[in-house]
Amino acid sequence: MKAIRLSGQKIVFTNGCFDLVHAGHIEVLEKAREAGDFLIVALNTDLSVQGLKGPNRPLVTESRRARVIGALACVDAVTFFDTPTPYELIKLLEPDVLVKGGDWKPEQIVGNDIVSSRGGKVLSIPLLPESSTTLLVEKILERYQNHCSSGNSS
Repeated sequence: MKAIRLSGQKIVFTNGCFDLVHAGHIEVLEKAREAGDFLIVALNTDLSVQGLKGPNRPLVTESRRARVIGALACVDAVTFFDTPTPYELIKLLEPDVLVKGGDWKPEQIVGNDIVSSRGGKVLSIPLLPESSTTLLVEKILERYQNHCSSGNSS
């Protein structure tokens, strides 16, 4: 981080579960990257996701979620956090820009105080309509149930 900061690059930080990566995730990550020079994505660990989303999540393990997110051209680094929020990680990394999806107002974003106090920016990126992992899972279940109830089970 020190070398990145010394080179004058702006460090951008965002976080989330990124369980089933969809167009909404890509939109937020690309917009986050546009806000600076080096994008760090912090992923909730599997245990952390279970605490937030319940015992049936995550659908994809943390190592595989990291592999997918890390393969995106807009992402420069991936890390994990095992706590309910990434507050301590934000404190440690001291990003110049903090980004979350539009379901969060800037003042609600965890770490807002840290980034703002250093003169950084906190951004809330508008969400794409109907883009959420929960909606995807519900659609899959509904279609699967409809498929099975129509006698088309394999």
